[in-house]
Amino acid sequence: MRSSVLALAFMLLTASPAAAADLTVSLKTPLGQPVRDAVISFAPTAGAPSPRPNGRYEMVQQDIQFHPFVLIVPVGADVIFPNHDTVRHHVYSFSPVKRFELKLYGREESRSEHFDKPGIVPLGCNIHDRMSAFIDVVDTAFAAKTDDSGQAVIKGLPPGGGVLTIWQPYLKAPGNTQRHALSVPAGTDVRQAYSIDLRPAPPAMAKPG
Repeated sequence: MRSSVLALAFMLLTASPAAAADLTVSLKTPLGQPVRDAVISFAPTAGAPSPRPNGRYEMVQQDIQFHPFVLIVPVGADVIFPNHDTVRHHVYSFSPVKRFELKLYGREESRSEHFDKPGIVPLGCNIHDRMSAFIDVVDTAFAAKTDDSGQAVIKGLPPGGGVLTIWQPYLKAPGNTQRHALSVPAGTDVRQAYSIDLRPAPPAMAKPG
């Protein structure tokens, strides 16, 4: 009896990783150009544990730009805003998700903010109009950002249905967002490709960091 219970426990412990799958999403424009800085997230229909802050989250100011242009953080994260420029910056956001100001501070100084609600937080600098960036505060552990090749990989998805969300600052859609139903087979990696249309970036924001 004891050996049967141990065997069942072992099967339960080892079944979940084997059933998990990786999702690779490729984004291109209708002209075939890769789309970078898009946030891909997946919400399983069956639900999933909320993400927990893990590590250091930074929005750096350098060369009169924010780096990165798009930053993904989980709900509950503290984001550090270090200034590596020789000039002072005044970082702000008017987003209903997180409204804040980090008043003038100089080289090698930093400030931090706590992000406790999911959603998009656009950033600007009161001193330098061409500085722009976005923080996407997510309430799912399954989120990733597309790279220069337009690809993002989300690892360890549970099997079953769910909703895949695509967000990009210039995506031509309500809320800059597209949603797609997606089914993840148990233990089978998934590759999806989507074509999305983008609005031109404003001139001051055309060169994201």
